Amino acid sequence: MRQGAAWGGGCLVRAAHTGLSWGVTLALFLHRTDLRKQEEQGELLQPLIFVLLVLCSVLLYFVVSLMDPGFVESDEEEKVGMNEEQRVMMPQFPSNVWLRRCGYCMLKQPMRAKHCQLCRHCVRRYDHHCPWIENCVGERNHPLFIVYLAVQLVVLLWSFHVAWSGLYFQQSWEWLQHNIFLLLSFLVIAIFTTVVLLLLVSHLYLVSCNTTTWEFMSHHRISYLRHCESENPFDQGVILNLWRFFCACRLVTWEKIYFQEDSDRV
Repeated sequence: MRQGAAWGGGCLVRAAHTGLSWGVTLALFLHRTDLRKQEEQGELLQPLIFVLLVLCSVLLYFVVSLMDPGFVESDEEEKVGMNEEQRVMMPQFPSNVWLRRCGYCMLKQPMRAKHCQLCRHCVRRYDHHCPWIENCVGERNHPLFIVYLAVQLVVLLWSFHVAWSGLYFQQSWEWLQHNIFLLLSFLVIAIFTTVVLLLLVSHLYLVSCNTTTWEFMSHHRISYLRHCESENPFDQGVILNLWRFFCACRLVTWEKIYFQEDSDRV
């Protein structure tokens, strides 16, 4: 039901993404670009790889946009990954650290979770709600979101090179009529390349610090960060941060890391 609602709300956005991806690809093959010349000469390896990369980026887009970003299902979600002994030994939160029950879905929020009013659910390790995928980026889909950005960037950079190879400028109305779609594709590719590059770099930086966009932007308003002596209690070093982000296949109990860092300082 949740995925059906997500599809209904983001149907136009996803259709636009798919149409734009394949429309630009078609424009690159219809004009006298390097890909078109290779296709005509029977050298099909690079055109085939390019099409497969575009297909891969579109499939990744749909997976990231439709998958569960880490919705909090019940109050028990905060205890995921802990056995009974660990739950008993878990220290209580300091009085100045305010972990509240969500006023919208009435669930007790695990640490680093936030309610998204667009998705109407609390999301674990909430990063942001992305309007381009019409879904939240959270603990479950954040790694795949970065993989999608990386693949999309490769496709866009290759497309930029291919589009440039087909542009030969002449000051005539006839030339403009024959190349208008290639010019528009070139402009679209240039804009999206800049956006995706900035997104990928910023997210890799945040992941390397084990922080999120929401925490980075709202540090002064989040109780467990505002009242913590350390600027980022979840930072365990760049290598370990990246390893756990991309290679850990389970949800993390962030309270354990938070209190562990607090006890280490004591």
